[in-house]
Amino acid sequence: MSTGHGHHHHGHHHAPAGAGGDRRWLIGIGLNLAFVAVEVVAGLHGRSTALLADAGHNLSDVLTLVLAGAAAWLARRPPSARRTYGFGKATVWAALINAGLLVFACGALAREAIGRFAAPSEPLPGLMMAVAGAGVLVNGLTAWLFSKGRGEDVNVRSAFQHMAADTAISAGVVVAGALIAFTGQTWIDPAASLAILAIILVGSWGLLKEAFDLAMDTAPAQLDVGAVRAFLESSPQVTEVHDLHVWPLSARETALTAHLVRPCGGEDGFVKATAQALHDRFGIRHATLQIECERLAECEDLHE
Repeated sequence: MSTGHGHHHHGHHHAPAGAGGDRRWLIGIGLNLAFVAVEVVAGLHGRSTALLADAGHNLSDVLTLVLAGAAAWLARRPPSARRTYGFGKATVWAALINAGLLVFACGALAREAIGRFAAPSEPLPGLMMAVAGAGVLVNGLTAWLFSKGRGEDVNVRSAFQHMAADTAISAGVVVAGALIAFTGQTWIDPAASLAILAIILVGSWGLLKEAFDLAMDTAPAQLDVGAVRAFLESSPQVTEVHDLHVWPLSARETALTAHLVRPCGGEDGFVKATAQALHDRFGIRHATLQIECERLAECEDLHE
């Protein structure tokens, strides 16, 4: 269509239904919620801050799965007259909220663990090892559920990373319980709690940064915007590329807009082929390309 800004063409390449269309969110929530209840009872009865720390982390994972599952459901809803992009960004905000909740939970649990150094209690190592061993199985199974699709969806990757980390942490609690049983040193329990929390925080930082970047419409980290620009500039008869913008529509979909200066004529075939190439080479499913026969005066003041 011809406008004062030249020719606008929009290429759509729709992805398959999101990974949230199955039952793994509900299965993961059910398994982990039941295990949190077991860990809290065992941690209080066995006087183990390591188990309570792991329970707190598992509870945050339940919240992660609830938010991520709800966001995945929202992302599948069609666009509306006002929300023309639909609810895809819900997956990004779910990941951001989850990362923030995790950091908050770590602070509260760290305070409890530090207090145990001043007022130590005698944990029950056998109970610690039994419950944490069950945690290895529960968390490992949940991580396996989310192993598929984690490469292209930060929401699924968030769930997988949380549960994989929980598997390792539960194994660490088993080791801590064995050390307490062997040495009789009660300080091992709060020390193990702090080590667990440190691992959680380190693992959460990358997720928090990625989710924040996506919420701020930063180009996905795995996408080289310079390579996209170079590709567009190498297109036949294109003399200039400006106003190139790349941003995430959701955790799974990337959009692009750009102004391309080239001789007029044959725009439909050129834009269709370029949009297809952007999808195939860079995974960009929504490309809006504006063709200009010459650089327009109203584009001079726009940021490039």
